[in-house]
Amino acid sequence: MSSTYPSPNAETTSLVPERRIGILGGTFDPIHVGHLDVGGAAETALNLTRLYVVTARTPAHRAHPVASPFQRFAMVALAIPRHKNWRASDMELRHDAVSYTVNTLELFIERGYDRAELFFIIGADAFASIDEWHEYPRILDLANFAVVSRPRAKVDMLKERLPHLLTRMALPGDPILLGETRIFLIDAPTADVSSSTIRANCEAGQSIEGMVTPIVQQYIEQHGLYLPRSVGRRASDAPGTAAAGGLHGKN
Repeated sequence: MSSTYPSPNAETTSLVPERRIGILGGTFDPIHVGHLDVGGAAETALNLTRLYVVTARTPAHRAHPVASPFQRFAMVALAIPRHKNWRASDMELRHDAVSYTVNTLELFIERGYDRAELFFIIGADAFASIDEWHEYPRILDLANFAVVSRPRAKVDMLKERLPHLLTRMALPGDPILLGETRIFLIDAPTADVSSSTIRANCEAGQSIEGMVTPIVQQYIEQHGLYLPRSVGRRASDAPGTAAAGGLHGKN
């Protein structure tokens, strides 16, 4: 599987204002249909021209992933081919140090993207704690945020949870101003599934059908991922691969 490092030159030779670059980052242990729904909702609502799915190696404030970085990246690559404008990126798998979202956004900017072109995609449940993230509030100045409703966290609740950010919140149809970044609230249905539930089902010998794409389910089963220790070696016990940093301040 080829790796993808985002570069403006891959898109166009000049900075086109209409270009909109989505960034969907996460541990993806494993990537599931909820992740795909969130990315798809943002892509449709904001008319994104490219969406990079960036696999993190080690998140900053959660348990170490079960599957190895390579396995999680492989599952991402397998999950997204039907989305023609999506690319699996290993840009965070190249660094040993833990990395935060702010570092990831800075990497995109260093590659020549304008911050007004960037849209960091995230569920409303995770964005609710944005004020606890590393480098807050500066992180909000590095990209637009595309915040998508989750089954138990609708975007409307953010207005009450984060009233100090009301002036920055916008709807998908609102203008994107050069030199400014906004928080776009996207209310769309997304599957009620989590990576932790998938791992628990696997350990209990229960089905994960419908929670992940069929090819990802096949990969999990063929590689014996998320099985109890008594059944097989956990993926995290396998030899490591090239490092990357965690994407999120809290997840």
